[in-house]
Amino acid sequence: MTALPPLILALHGTRSAAGRAVAAELAAAVAAGLPGVEVHLGWADVITPTLTETLAALGEAVVVPGFLTAGYHVTSDLPAAVEAAGGRARLSGLIGPGLVAAVADRLAEAESGEPSDAVVLAAAGSRRPRSLEGVAAAARELADRIGRPVVPGYLTAAEPTVPGAVTRLRASGHRRVSVASYLLAPGVFADRLQDAGAEVVSAPIGVHPLVVKAVRSAYAAQVAAELHLPGALARSGVERIA
Repeated sequence: MTALPPLILALHGTRSAAGRAVAAELAAAVAAGLPGVEVHLGWADVITPTLTETLAALGEAVVVPGFLTAGYHVTSDLPAAVEAAGGRARLSGLIGPGLVAAVADRLAEAESGEPSDAVVLAAAGSRRPRSLEGVAAAARELADRIGRPVVPGYLTAAEPTVPGAVTRLRASGHRRVSVASYLLAPGVFADRLQDAGAEVVSAPIGVHPLVVKAVRSAYAAQVAAELHLPGALARSGVERIA
């Protein structure tokens, strides 16, 4: 049996106790489905242990970016952390593109059978075009899923802001507006959504089964590629790789 490298789930970092609890719960859920694989957290910002510190202690590892879009942390901070720790770790793909269904689930939970007229998909925000394109694509997919207008709104670094997007939807004739959180865990950004002026604000995605699956799949695909295994094995999960 081939020894499998540790999985490091790289997350933004938060001082919110609720956010850190979600991170720990997510890491535990991922580990439960990957027998024989060590799962660790590495923080990209705000708190320690930093991703660099976690990598330095482990050496060989696969880093799964726990981010929804390819913003600055994904394109700059995570590669820099890998390099600073000796360059022995490898970065997997993003988990975000497959999680719109989870966003729809959280929105349905928040709306409790009373759907709004339109929705703002609330994302952290970035100056990176690729990140903004990812949010726009997620908004289009969510609109297709729920059969209502969905527009992006941002909490920082980009326009429109979430409150601005809510205001624009109302000005265009949508009386009841919901905010769908395109955030992974509770924290400062999620708290700000409560003041956006919407009738309903959904919870962050959290430890949704699709998030757990996305992390495992990103890890499995990276390991399969390194072992030169066929794509079918990568898609079927790490258990097959071992």
